[in-house]
Parts: sequence; structure tokens; C-alpha cells
Amino acid sequence: MLYLIRHGATQNNLAKPPLLQGSGANPDLSAEGHQQAEKTALQLAHLPIHAVYSSPLNRAMQTGSPIAQSHGVPCQSLPGLIEVDVGRWQDRHWEEIATNEPEAYENFIRDPATYPYAEGETFEDVSRRIQPVFVQLLERHLGQSIVVIGHNVVNRVFLAHVANIPLAKSREIRQTNCGINVIYHRKQKNQLVTMNAAFHLLKDQ
Repeated sequence: MLYLIRHGATQNNLAKPPLLQGSGANPDLSAEGHQQAEKTALQLAHLPIHAVYSSPLNRAMQTGSPIAQSHGVPCQSLPGLIEVDVGRWQDRHWEEIATNEPEAYENFIRDPATYPYAEGETFEDVSRRIQPVFVQLLERHLGQSIVVIGHNVVNRVFLAHVANIPLAKSREIRQTNCGINVIYHRKQKNQLVTMNAAFHLLKDQ
């Protein structure tokens, strides 16, 4: 079983409007993000987790660490899981980009698999980078349960692959900070069981 989780919230995520943060940004989790990570660790504490893997970026490692600690395993960094390169759109918000770079914005929104973040990656680039990583992890841990801490785009791209959703439409897949996706792996096939479960993040818990 694969538990695929988006990292907890950073200040960029909480900004209004949110600011893009790709592989070129490496902020820590916000206070809220740390709380989300702790709630996620508590939610998974009763499950038989055999390994925890993470993007090398701080926001992902800080999300994976309490989960790993609760199961007595290390949080292992994998460079191939790093977030998409958003190029010159780093630390900007969509409304401003749409106003100042309308053609590049419209192309990307229409088909991010083909058109990149300006001077950055396409979703197809991300797919080629991450698919071998997930294949290797799932085969290495066949019959076991693992946690992978990824990012908004990394998770969307992999989930699109699992659910047979065209990459051009994968921006429609919602990934909440610390939302949990559950993927069952058997006989080299993946089945999406749960997408973006976030009940554990309710304010009164």
C-alpha cells in the first residue's frame, strides 16, 4: 500500500493569493503546516508503515519526519521526488502572471503537459522524472505499506497516471496540504483507493 501525501502548508501556501513555490523555493513549514504534519502522523500511527520517503525539500522532509519517527524508521530523501521547476514564475501568483504574461499563462492552463511553467518544466517533464522513482519504490516494497511525501504537482501527475486521467487535465486533481492518497499496488498494477482524504485536518481535532 502506498500512502501518498502532499507536504504541510508553508507561508507561500497560506498567502492570499497563494504564491507559486517549485523546486527553486525551499521554505520551512509554517506553524499551521507543522500542526498538519503532526495530525497526519497521528492518523497513520496505527498502520503498519515499513518505510517513509520524501522529496528533499524542507517542507516535505519536515512533514515526513514525525510520520517516520512514530514508526521508528528514517525519513529517506529522494531527489527524484522534488517539486516541479516553475521557472520565472517562482514566488508569483496566478492573477499577476495572467495579467503580465497572458499568452504563456493561457497555454499552460490549457495544456500543462505540453506547455511549461515559463522557463521551467512541463507536467510531462515531471512525469518522466517521477515514474521510475515510484516504480522502483513499489517493487522494492511489494507486500508492504510505505509513505511518500510529495508536492502538489508531483502528486497530481502520479495520480493522473494511476487514474488514467490525461496529464493536460491533471491540474483539476485537488491536493490539500497533508491530504492523504491511498494507492494499492499488486502484480505491477496500481489502484487508486482514496484521493485527498483530509478529515484528520479538521480544526476541532
